[in-house]
Amino acid sequence: MTTDHSASPSPDRSTWLNRTVWAIVLATFCSDFGHEMATAVLPLYLASVGLGPAALGLIEGTADLLVSLAKLAGGFVGHVVTRKRGWAALGYLATALGTGGIALASNLAAVLGLRAAAWTGRGFRSPLRDFLLADSVPSRFYGRAFGLERAGDMLGAVAGPLVAAVLLGAGADFRTVILASAVPGLIATAAFYVFTQDRPTQNPVVHSESTAAPPRRPTFPRGYWLFLVGVVLFGLGDFSRTFLVWLAAHALGEDGPPASGIVSVAVLLYAIHNLVSAAAAYPLGLLGDRRPKLSILIAGYSLGIATHLLLAFFSGTLAGLLPAILLSAITLAAEETLEKAVAAEMLPRELRSLGFGILACGNAIGDMVSSVTVGLLLEAGHTRAAFGFAAAMATLGVLWLLVCFGPTGRPSRAAHPSAQTDAP
Repeated sequence: MTTDHSASPSPDRSTWLNRTVWAIVLATFCSDFGHEMATAVLPLYLASVGLGPAALGLIEGTADLLVSLAKLAGGFVGHVVTRKRGWAALGYLATALGTGGIALASNLAAVLGLRAAAWTGRGFRSPLRDFLLADSVPSRFYGRAFGLERAGDMLGAVAGPLVAAVLLGAGADFRTVILASAVPGLIATAAFYVFTQDRPTQNPVVHSESTAAPPRRPTFPRGYWLFLVGVVLFGLGDFSRTFLVWLAAHALGEDGPPASGIVSVAVLLYAIHNLVSAAAAYPLGLLGDRRPKLSILIAGYSLGIATHLLLAFFSGTLAGLLPAILLSAITLAAEETLEKAVAAEMLPRELRSLGFGILACGNAIGDMVSSVTVGLLLEAGHTRAAFGFAAAMATLGVLWLLVCFGPTGRPSRAAHPSAQTDAP
């Protein structure tokens, strides 16, 4: 008999649309608003100073490496502290200040350092925020809760590039846009800290010491590790979406420093990508609550393979790039909504924060390898090799999940033997 790992009560669980859910959605929206304002102009800013996709891949890849370590650190901190809200709020603050601080940078090293600091804060807060979200709703609403949170994230990712495009169109320079991005980030910090509710958890280390027993080593369900391998394999082909801005600029016929009109169109295409992703996130989460979540995630991953193949052969023209942008948006919505919802179902409450951190760390490592590899191959002019590599890695991830869990996404007993254990 399967035990519901989320059966224990949590604050305001009479409805899944509670105060904590809305606060997290608001904080996510505002934080991504600011983050994406800067992200939308970053590749164009680099191009304006003579730096190409290799520099972009280095910046994004290094940021992904640090964010992976930060996510693991955030998961560990969440595992050992009894309250998580203040720690997560610090992550929001670091993201706001690090992103806005890029406006004060004058060389690649400084941009890299500040981008890394911002993403470290972004990574550190992630498993803590995800724990609070999962802890505030019954398990049957995980898909909807994470879908709404991802919709807030993507709507912020729409508003940010649109505001950036408006500011650029009004004559603002890149530095002004990036500096302004700190404002919504600070609002996100305040919203998260003031309005979320934090139910204390038992510290397993303190508890073990108080009973004179050695600290217990966390024991994760086997199915979780099998799922994690599939996520990492897919992530090895999941390069940064900022490359879409670079591709759009080149598809519009821009070979040198981007002109203002091309800047605006490329940024708007990026905003359309994020809008489609925002629109898809909640319906995918709702579908995941009604059907096996992992099967919906595998379908989303399959769209990612199609995206990479389109980019490999047709990214040189706007007509070929547009369908790839739309498929990429749906893939991103499926990833960011359902990966966490699947993990939340697999993990007992006392391991959920650490489990989210490990999941996010694995994802970020995959993104780092993919971004650096794709950036270097694009810089060398090997477009088909760049996106062919991404398609191959994504295919491996899908095949792994199909072998381990089957097309329905329902784990076998061998993949999920701990269903009867680890309940709080």
